[in-house]
Amino acid sequence: MGLLPSARFVSALLLTTWAIAAADLPGMPPVLDRNNIYSADAPGELSETVKSFPYRVYVPNSKSDTVDVIDPATFKIIDHFALPKHGKGLLEPQHVVPSWDLKKLWVAQDLGDQLTLIDPATGKKGETVHVEDPYNMYYTPDGKYAVVMAEREKRIDFRDAQTMKVVNRVPVGCEGVNHADFTPDGRYMIATCEFSSELLKIDVAAQKVVNRMNLEPKGMPQDCRLSPDGKVFYVANMDADGVHIIDGNAFKQLAFLKTGKGAHGEYFSRDGHYMYISNRGEGTISLLDTTTRKLAGKWVIPGGGSPDMGGVSPDGRQLWLSGRYNSEVYVLDTGNGKLLARIRVGKGPHGLCVYPQPGRYSLGHTGNMR
Repeated sequence: MGLLPSARFVSALLLTTWAIAAADLPGMPPVLDRNNIYSADAPGELSETVKSFPYRVYVPNSKSDTVDVIDPATFKIIDHFALPKHGKGLLEPQHVVPSWDLKKLWVAQDLGDQLTLIDPATGKKGETVHVEDPYNMYYTPDGKYAVVMAEREKRIDFRDAQTMKVVNRVPVGCEGVNHADFTPDGRYMIATCEFSSELLKIDVAAQKVVNRMNLEPKGMPQDCRLSPDGKVFYVANMDADGVHIIDGNAFKQLAFLKTGKGAHGEYFSRDGHYMYISNRGEGTISLLDTTTRKLAGKWVIPGGGSPDMGGVSPDGRQLWLSGRYNSEVYVLDTGNGKLLARIRVGKGPHGLCVYPQPGRYSLGHTGNMR
């Protein structure tokens, strides 16, 4: 006896769904909406894991080896601590990185060869562990590995996400590997090489570089983010003053958009409609419409500044950015671009982390959530 039409439809649907899921990295949480991979990052969509955490902004000061903790409700620093030193040189804390399971924050210190834990349930400093050259750090979408961007060593190190023990060291053969993001299926990672103007494509399961690309125009590629529809990657280029649009599957460049001097950080609005691009060299933030892939406006920080890395508030109403060369943090209204606060912090503030944030899991950096 044959299947009824409705049963055939259901059977076909199940097979199609299975085929799509089977194409994803094994162990990766399922994509909720393939038209918006950030659908879990909407306002108010806090995981049960983080709902009780106090809302704070953690600022790593790369030139004073300290962390400032800001209460976003008052725009005031409510805690400040020095990072443990094991020598005379600078530690250079670069980014505050949420763990894949959302339970920890790590302060990555590349010159100090260490990670320092912050407990987001209390906002307090915890243990420090030895990790070679953690300029930046990501997590594979299945949560198995912490991916350390060992820029100085020209490597990407895959480490056990829980113990931080080395599993595999991957030579990259380029200068300044530092920022990255993952394809929608989690199988590939696209990474930037700041000092050789290259992009890398890394097979996540095989843990090896499978392709590389020279960017045009040349420059210093920085932040790299997957578009909400999952079709392209946006790569900020600090020396070329704009953003490359990259087809990750074909691994080719589709376009280049001029945004402003020193294009550096990239962050999405909570509805995924806009990407905020910090132009560090001119004190502005460009808005890119992710639907049209066209620029939609520019916000100017009154009196100038050096907007760098940061994040969007859980409700989507504020954009927080470090002022890398001005020892300050900027808070902007995402509705109109108005500067809400300019907060004095330590020297060389870099990859600040707004936490907690909506999302099911973290891919690292300053809170690349999905």
